[in-house]
Amino acid sequence: MATSVRLDDAFVEDVKIYSEVSSRSVPKQIEHWAKIGKIAEENPELSYAFIKDALLAREEMTAGKVTRYVRRSSKD
Repeated sequence: MATSVRLDDAFVEDVKIYSEVSSRSVPKQIEHWAKIGKIAEENPELSYAFIKDALLAREEMTAGKVTRYVRRSSKD
């Protein structure tokens, strides 16, 4: 469901800059920041880098870009 929201012009200008760098549309950049912010509020002990890496790992799993971990013994 799409919802219209009024945003401060200065904020939207900042979003445009970050969206260009990240190759996202302005709405997708705002969604991205909202997702990160929600995760950070729910998990204040996690760093931004950890949150970003966890999201990346989840997407890699979804895309099938992971291999099964096989533990090697110390004798190998």
